[in-house]
Amino acid sequence: MENLQINTSQSLRDSKFNLLQPSTDKYIETASNVKLYVKDYGQGKPVILIHGWPLSNEMWEYQIDFLVQNNYRVIAYDRRGFGKSSQPWDGYDYDSLTDDLKEIIEQLELEDATLVGFSMGGGEVVRYFSRHNGKGVTKAALISSVIPYLPKTDDNPEGRPKEKSDATANAIKEDRIEFLDNFGKTFFGVTIINRPLSTVLLEYYRMLCSFASPRATLKCAESFSTTDFRDELDSINVPTLIIHGDADKIVPIELTSKKAAEAINDNTYIIYEGAPHGLFYTERDKLNSDLLSFLNS
Repeated sequence: MENLQINTSQSLRDSKFNLLQPSTDKYIETASNVKLYVKDYGQGKPVILIHGWPLSNEMWEYQIDFLVQNNYRVIAYDRRGFGKSSQPWDGYDYDSLTDDLKEIIEQLELEDATLVGFSMGGGEVVRYFSRHNGKGVTKAALISSVIPYLPKTDDNPEGRPKEKSDATANAIKEDRIEFLDNFGKTFFGVTIINRPLSTVLLEYYRMLCSFASPRATLKCAESFSTTDFRDELDSINVPTLIIHGDADKIVPIELTSKKAAEAINDNTYIIYEGAPHGLFYTERDKLNSDLLSFLNS
C-alpha cells in the first residue's frame, strides 16, 4: 500500500509537470490535408525559426540548442513540401506559406514571439506582417534573406536575370540531386582552398535537401525568385535584426539585405565579412551571439 501511494504521488507530480511542458515533437494541421512537422523545445519567450530552401528545420541544429540553453522557447518547423511535413501538390506561394505560419502561431497560442527567417524564410517574415499584421510578434530577424526583390526588371536593373532562374529550374528537373550537390558547395562557400565544413557534413545537408518534394523544390524556387516584397517592408513595425554575409554567392547582399536595411525603419544591420550564404553553420558562434543580444535587448 505504501509503495502504491508513493507511485501515485509520483505520477501526479509527473502529470502536473507534463501539463506545464509543451509537447516537443508534433504535427500541426494548417490547412486541409496539410500537416506541418514542428519541434517545440524549452521555456521562455518564443522564437520561431523558419528554414531556408531547400532545407528543413534541421538546419537550425546549432541555434536550437543555444537558444534553449539561454532560456528561450524555440519552435522550428518544416515548411510544407519539405522535411517531415506534408507534400501537397500546390500551395507554395507566399500567401499559403504564411498562412501556415499563422496557424502555427495561433494553435500554439504564441505571444511576444520573435520570427527568424533564413533566406527564403525572410519572405514569410515580411508577408506575415503585411498579411496578418504581425499578430503575436514583437521582434523579427532576417538572416541571409531574399527580400525585397530578386529578379532583374526595368525598375530593378541590378537584379537576377530570368535566364539564371530558368537555368536553376532546368537543372533541378534534369538531375535534382546533382544540382543539390553543386548548390551546397556554393551555399557554404566551398572552394579548392576553402573548406568551411567537412565533406560528410556537406553530404548531410545535401541529404536534408533531397527529402524535399521535387514539386515543392521547384515551386518555392519560383516563389522566392519572383515575389516582390518592396511595398511590404513598411509593414514591419517591430525591431528587426538583419544579418548577411558579404561573400554570399546565392543571395547577393547588395540586392537584398542592403536594400531591406534602407527600407525597414527600426533595424540593426550587421554585415559578416567574408561569410557565405550558409552562415548559420560557418559563422554559427557569431550568429548565435548576435541573435541572443538582439533577443535580450
